[in-house]
Amino acid sequence: MTNAASKQRSTQPRKDSGWVKDHGLMLANIGLFLLFFGGMVFSGAAAYSEDQLAHGEPAVTALQYLGTGSFLEATFENWESEFLQMGMYVILTVFLFQKGSSESKPMDRAAPQDEDPRDAALKAATPWPVRRGGWVLKLYEHSLSIMFLLLFVASMTLHAIGGSEEYSSEQQSHGQPPVTVLGYLATSRFWFESFQNWQSEFLAVAVLVGASVYLRERGSPESKPVAEPHYETGA
Repeated sequence: MTNAASKQRSTQPRKDSGWVKDHGLMLANIGLFLLFFGGMVFSGAAAYSEDQLAHGEPAVTALQYLGTGSFLEATFENWESEFLQMGMYVILTVFLFQKGSSESKPMDRAAPQDEDPRDAALKAATPWPVRRGGWVLKLYEHSLSIMFLLLFVASMTLHAIGGSEEYSSEQQSHGQPPVTVLGYLATSRFWFESFQNWQSEFLAVAVLVGASVYLRERGSPESKPVAEPHYETGA
């Protein structure tokens, strides 16, 4: 098959492949999330009950565990780091480059992500905020980073609420006064819990960005084509 014929074939509209196939990546990740989240709940309830029994307190069921500060703290201290990582990654890739990485925008040519939507030819399929323009478009063109920022703030707040409840319970068991949510934010424990998760997230991003310069995964959009030179940057 000639290159021209191959190009013509690739530009032809694809037939509807079905809803599940069209959303397979998201569905797979949601399924894995539910699997591991369930494992966290049941193992967390078991560990929490063991600690309760060791202190002469009653054990809890998995459902009761969901209402404890321990569950809130364990869940949202992890979620906040994930949302921080993804939000910062979205923002940093707007301005910064990594030569040779598939995770970077190209350095030697304009990227389609940088095109001003105000200059775009409007079509029926164009997202409504783009057609609406004004402040609606201004929010929409930064909506991805805004979403991650809001999720990060919400997760950090719930981490502080759950952590303060758990910390206060431990304080009282040792004859010490409980703390408020704001008081817990001033403790080294809160920031240790945050920093121990944040550092690992940015290490993982740095490894992915750097490794994609030299390593390949055939078939993955996170990798350059296997035969692509190391210096080629972007998709």
